[in-house]
Amino acid sequence: MINYTAKYTKISSGYMGQLVEWPEVVTEAKDLEECRTMLRDALNEMVTAYKQLGKEIPLGNALIEQLPIEVHSVSQAT
Repeated sequence: MINYTAKYTKISSGYMGQLVEWPEVVTEAKDLEECRTMLRDALNEMVTAYKQLGKEIPLGNALIEQLPIEVHSVSQAT
């Protein structure tokens, strides 16, 4: 069993889902649940295609960490 890390981004039409370890696996959907389902389906299809082509399947199990940073606004010179 391999675990992949999904990243979901809110976009104007709903959500975009992408795998961190396999960026070519990407989907878009109107809501988060549909995006999750579509991303899982896309992953299964990519695994099948890579096996058929004899290509190496990217490893999963990435470690994701959020790094907080304080951002100050910069005054623009006129």
